[in-house]
Amino acid sequence: MHKLNKWIQNLLLAFIMSSSLTALFFSTPYAFLKIKVLQIPASMIVFFILSILVAEDVRNSFKKVFRYEQRKDKRSIWQVGVGMLFYFSQVGIVEVFFRSWMEPELGGMPLYLVISFLNAFIMTVIYEEIFYVEAIHQSR
Repeated sequence: MHKLNKWIQNLLLAFIMSSSLTALFFSTPYAFLKIKVLQIPASMIVFFILSILVAEDVRNSFKKVFRYEQRKDKRSIWQVGVGMLFYFSQVGIVEVFFRSWMEPELGGMPLYLVISFLNAFIMTVIYEEIFYVEAIHQSR
């Protein structure tokens, strides 16, 4: 279960990095950055492959910056980290694949940000029930 958790987190982090770079470069005037393969930007595929190679190191560096291993109660920072992964992966999906969804607003705030936040909250709670096992071990 631990390896699956790490694998999912690395894939989400790689997707976040690749979708951010794709969204950043998609608005440039260079036509070769807008080539699509099966409705997926070719630059997204390249960036995703490169991001998979560095995702584990990026995830470990975040752990070092936030001193994850030194914390007694790791649950709160774990929830924030997983929630961030879910939130930014949903934002990346909208920015790369569904740019028309970026237009609707809710009181001046882009609606896709609000919906992504709500979804990330629910997904974090569900993900924690499946993968966060230290709370179960501490209660026994």
